[in-house]
Amino acid sequence: MPGIAREQVAELLATSAEFAAASALRKLPGTDLSVAVDGLGPLRFPVADEQAVQLRELGRRAQFGRGEQTLTDPEVRDTWEIPKELVRVQWTEAFTTVLDGMRAELGLPPHCRLMPELHSMLLYETGQFFVPHQDSEKDDAMVATLVVSLPSAHTGGELVVEHQGQTKKYRGLKTAVSLVAFYSDCRHQVLPVKKGNRVTLTYNLLLAGDSQAAAAKNPLVSELAAGLLTHFATPVVLPYGSRRGEPPTRLAYLLDHEYTARGLSWSRLKGSDAARGALLRAAAERAGCEITLALAEIQETWDAYDPDEDEDAWYGHHEDEDPDDYENPGSADDKQYVLQDLIETSTTLAHWIGPETGRLEDISLDLSDAEVASTTPTADMTPYSSEYEGYMGNYGNTLDRWYRRAALVIWPQGQGFASRAEASPGWALDELAATARAGKIGEAREAARSLESFWHAAGRYPGQTELVGKALEAARELDDAQVAVMLLRPFALERLVPPHGPAFAALAAHYGDTWTDGLLRHWTEGWRPGSYGLAQAPLEWFEDLPWLCAALSAEGNASTAAARRIVELSWTMFAGQVAPALDGPLTSRREAWLTALGAPCSGIIAAAAGLGSTGVLENAHKLARTAGDRTHALAMATLRAAGMRRAGFDELALSCADRIRALLAQPRRAPGDWSIELPTGCSCELCETLGTFLREPGRRALDWPLAKDRRRHVHTRIDEAELPVHHETRRQGRPHTLVLTKTEALFERERLARERHQADLAWLTDEWKVST
Repeated sequence: MPGIAREQVAELLATSAEFAAASALRKLPGTDLSVAVDGLGPLRFPVADEQAVQLRELGRRAQFGRGEQTLTDPEVRDTWEIPKELVRVQWTEAFTTVLDGMRAELGLPPHCRLMPELHSMLLYETGQFFVPHQDSEKDDAMVATLVVSLPSAHTGGELVVEHQGQTKKYRGLKTAVSLVAFYSDCRHQVLPVKKGNRVTLTYNLLLAGDSQAAAAKNPLVSELAAGLLTHFATPVVLPYGSRRGEPPTRLAYLLDHEYTARGLSWSRLKGSDAARGALLRAAAERAGCEITLALAEIQETWDAYDPDEDEDAWYGHHEDEDPDDYENPGSADDKQYVLQDLIETSTTLAHWIGPETGRLEDISLDLSDAEVASTTPTADMTPYSSEYEGYMGNYGNTLDRWYRRAALVIWPQGQGFASRAEASPGWALDELAATARAGKIGEAREAARSLESFWHAAGRYPGQTELVGKALEAARELDDAQVAVMLLRPFALERLVPPHGPAFAALAAHYGDTWTDGLLRHWTEGWRPGSYGLAQAPLEWFEDLPWLCAALSAEGNASTAAARRIVELSWTMFAGQVAPALDGPLTSRREAWLTALGAPCSGIIAAAAGLGSTGVLENAHKLARTAGDRTHALAMATLRAAGMRRAGFDELALSCADRIRALLAQPRRAPGDWSIELPTGCSCELCETLGTFLREPGRRALDWPLAKDRRRHVHTRIDEAELPVHHETRRQGRPHTLVLTKTEALFERERLARERHQADLAWLTDEWKVST
């Protein structure tokens, strides 16, 4: 058979199962059903308007679920629900026969049964409806929903069921009972009732029995097994060239139905998924492979366009128009867009049934295109979310769609540990430690080395702090310096927390200073500048550094040396990123940023003091003695964040007090002194003129004819420095005139600054006992 092996497997599975419907319709005479409602009595068929009015009096607005919330919103679901405890339903034996027929039409094997569980009784009056939605699974065994429409004279109110792009519309009947069963992953809606009343019973359909069928003797098993062996033996052709990579390590076959984490089970696969699952299980066993059931998140990005899009709005606008006036259509119904080329697909496994535990496990595993196969293209299915990006000049005209699908994931038995480890690093680390503790150190080391090709990505998985603890434990049990470094390298230093102290200390003592220093250096390579030059990630961690260092120093000399190295690296990173930003005037934005850095800086100084790291303390005090308002703001924020800590901060408190006294000793600004100093930076002729005007003590205003771009430059210099200067444009003549006026805020700011300095000095005197 020609084609790639994974495509051959998908084609074989396409022919393996008989057609299975996603929904099924049956009809019964009204004599096969009786319904009585407490407070009303037996319903008469067809349900008359008088009884519908009485039902409404007993009912309440129906709710619906959105995520973990239960909501009431008539814009989404407008119908009346009669309390289930008031409703009594009796069927004849014909109901059992109907359910069995539906079971067969839905593609479930004969040894299974659909068990009905009454969920609700609903009344839709004229104009009422339920927008498109999917039913949640109310029971672990639930696979489908049954809607029973009672005989009534009404028009509209059709039940519309959609699956894989196919839509079916079901109407209620006046003289017979209409029964519609559909899988719970089908998107469906109730259209507005045009006239009369629609009355329904809804049931949860629970699956009794295993939907898997025996497949070992099916002749397709041998062909599928051969396809799997070929897939795992054939090198992948790498994109953008003819080079070949390694053979794939897994195959994920996407099923046709959507499942929730609660409903994922081998015994409750739906329709053709059940038959294909049984065949692939048998084929995997014959090919010497392992197989498990997983949930996948899929994103497709398409080159697309909106045929109704206004070209003028998206491909250009007039010079005097504001581009913000145009709105991106965002996540409108994506059926209006024309799809062209598929740009990119990403598939991520989010959960699977543990091959050994048989329980649902949280995982995170990105799959390449060469590892994914399907009989039904994802694009033929209904996305749960979509977002259109219109043309934005050099990008856009794309439609992103997100889907959820189940998958059968297969890998060769010899690669089982690595396959599971890539999906769940925490599980792998636990297994390595347990294997080593059981005395199988050689086996554990060999298993650890099998992770090396992908283990660098372990630092991107959720739960990093927990993973670091597991990695420390496994590294100690394996007793191999190189393997230990390989297991620990993906993580970052800020994931090391006080409870890790004993385990890290044991490794530092066992492998020595050189090994420890190399690991710590690697752990800090990810510290890069962020907003205002300082990465955000370690800041909170710096605050807790004293507790980590205390935990390490309690374990002995080797870990105390490691703690000192951690403090040195922390200060180097902190000071290196902050120091260049400490020059210049103190704007409100800079002050807020520096104040937020007080707690991290305090944490580093306290840790250094606790360890006796004199070099770090000297550098911190040297930085604090640097002149400038920004440095002073950081130093004061550090002292206020120190709390009850005292060791290491006294010299900092003295430096702050000396600076405040020097500031307060300066003469106050004279009432007529309007001089302002322009911060250093740009030295263009515009800024020279601006600086000259600002420095003149007797001059408050300047009328300055300037072109638009030159005015914008002056605006920027004034606004960025938050100068007390009002600027506006007088739009007369050519060029327009920029009018600058020094404001009274100049004097108010200096008054407030002096009051704050006095309050800070009083606080330092009271809290830190600095001499006056």
